[in-house]
Amino acid sequence: MYINKAMLFGNLTRDPELRALPSGMNVVNFSVATNRVFKDRDGKNQEQTDFHNVVVFGRQADTVNQYLKKGSSVFVEGRMQTRSWDDKKTGEKKYRTEVIADRVQFGPRGSGSGSGAHSNGGGQGGEMPSMDEDTSGGHSAGPGIDYPKEDINPDDIPF
Repeated sequence: MYINKAMLFGNLTRDPELRALPSGMNVVNFSVATNRVFKDRDGKNQEQTDFHNVVVFGRQADTVNQYLKKGSSVFVEGRMQTRSWDDKKTGEKKYRTEVIADRVQFGPRGSGSGSGAHSNGGGQGGEMPSMDEDTSGGHSAGPGIDYPKEDINPDDIPF
């Protein structure tokens, strides 16, 4: 069995770009920056930043477009895909590797950088709800949803 799984946690480098496919399904593209810190041969700390192209389809694309913006932190789970095409101007073959997102979870918002439209009303640590395409059930994650304010009792968890 083969595995194609990508997991990223980073910040958006640009605002999401929403488009519609000919079928009418929405698709959003954005880029995520991740970094790592390591010691070089001389023992000095170095930092390397990588940029990842992410594609989200369907209702989840609408939610990403509504709530995320440049600088937002995000956790993305999905699969890697490379597509190719011929450049119309030069005739040259072009390639682009992307993460096709199955799940997008919004990270904590920075203080003072969000607007009132981003408030979830509960003040639950500043995090947005997770958007999992397979379990969405057709419910909207708009600002009109009242999320529970009480804490979860660990004794109520069945495992």
